[in-house]
Amino acid sequence: MLASSLVLGAAEGVRFNGGDIIFQLIVFLILLALLKKFAWGPLMGIMKQREEHIANEINTAEASRLEAKKLLEEQRNLLKEARNDAHSLIEAAKKQGDIQREEIINFARSEAERIKEVAKLEIDQQKEKAVAAIREQVASLSVLIASKVIEKELTADDQDKLINEYIQEAGEER
Repeated sequence: MLASSLVLGAAEGVRFNGGDIIFQLIVFLILLALLKKFAWGPLMGIMKQREEHIANEINTAEASRLEAKKLLEEQRNLLKEARNDAHSLIEAAKKQGDIQREEIINFARSEAERIKEVAKLEIDQQKEKAVAAIREQVASLSVLIASKVIEKELTADDQDKLINEYIQEAGEER
């Protein structure tokens, strides 16, 4: 029947049926309202939630990036300070080493001088002992020689005088 009405409608010409158009328009509007309420609204809500979620993720990522940049800058500053501190410590250690080296050298020099002075004193003492021993021997020999040469007995004053003269002569010959 539908086929016959289409053929009939085609043969008779196109007629305008306002009731069908209004009915279809009302059904279309109801369908749009239902779609808006049950499909478009939830779909837009989901899209809105998705948009907010993505915006939050972007904000979080940006905040994390800024925080990481800040931490990186702090780490660089700390590393720079650590290098400066290490350099200062090395310089201080070098200065302290130089000071200690100078102290050790000065101490060694003063100790060498002290040892040298002690050695000189000891040499002088030994020299004095040797000179005194030689004087005694020279005095004894002088007396012995003088007594044999002169063949007489000398007094103590004459003996001292003779010894001093002999020592002076021996000292001049050196």
